[in-house]
Amino acid sequence: MKNIDTAFRYVRGFTMLVIIGCVILCCFALYKSFSLVSQMQDKVYILANGKALEAFASDRKDNISVEAKDHVKTFHRLFFSLDPDDKVIQINVTKALYLADDSAKRIYDDLKENGYYSGIISGNVSQTIAVDSVTININEYPYQFRCYATQNIIRPTSIAYRSLITEGNLRNVSRSDNNPHGFLIERWNTIENRDLSSKNRK
Repeated sequence: MKNIDTAFRYVRGFTMLVIIGCVILCCFALYKSFSLVSQMQDKVYILANGKALEAFASDRKDNISVEAKDHVKTFHRLFFSLDPDDKVIQINVTKALYLADDSAKRIYDDLKENGYYSGIISGNVSQTIAVDSVTININEYPYQFRCYATQNIIRPTSIAYRSLITEGNLRNVSRSDNNPHGFLIERWNTIENRDLSSKNRK
């Protein structure tokens, strides 16, 4: 009887160890499975030219500064890239106005009323812009930005270079085809717009 009791205790202890080991193994397997699924959900595969490219998803807060700077650059490129063609001007400005509030619309209306765009068309003037840098303060919301750029104004006889500095705020809005970054420029105004240099065209 003593041997049977001892054997029973050994069997019971061994069985408990096996059960505890199985539970730990199952919990570890479940944890690894959920972790792997979570990692796979952060990956996106894009098919381009017959090749599968792997992309990684991330939270928006990780990319706020990058997306905000690109939003500001895109707006300025569309608003200030002008050619002596009314349709081109209208298309670019319309795209730009989707990215900003009525502060940009007011500036556009003022320029149009003062004959700025008609002067570009009649004078065969082309205007391009190179954004040198954009600073964003993401510590306070709405995010404040300042844009430093150089305008190139190409006339039939000369090329003029102008310094352009603007500032404003960025507010979060829903993403759309017209506004892929999901930001809206508010209280946009020009701090500086002065001539830097000019040269004659040959």
